[in-house]
Amino acid sequence: MYAIVDIAGQQFKVEKDQKVYVHRLDTEVGKKVNFDRVLLIEDGGKVNIGAPAIDGAQVCATVLEHLKGDKVIVFKKKRRKGYQKMNGHRQYLTEIQINEIKAGGAKAAAKKEAAPKAEAKEVAPKAEKVEEPKSEE
Repeated sequence: MYAIVDIAGQQFKVEKDQKVYVHRLDTEVGKKVNFDRVLLIEDGGKVNIGAPAIDGAQVCATVLEHLKGDKVIVFKKKRRKGYQKMNGHRQYLTEIQINEIKAGGAKAAAKKEAAPKAEAKEVAPKAEKVEEPKSEE
């Protein structure tokens, strides 16, 4: 079973007991966090796709640690102009471990689809206006 979930603006394919590095979360180390924006769930060949997210589905995770990523060197140069600029960047990251994937939205989505169809049948068709021909006098 895996899920595609939106965490801090990025989409990740996650499975149970997987460790993932995401952008820094404002949660203490050791705390549990739930992500509601689950875009897709695959369970034994059955795929459930949200529009855009699956209602009631959640991915539960535990925050393991906060850290900084590898240094990325940004070097700018314009040849023959004497212009050089070097800059570095280290991204703040959070390591999380996926504990559970809850697919509670599959039944709710099926009920929502069935309800609008029943309402559409009850609506009576509109009567058409018939215009009378104008006589020339």
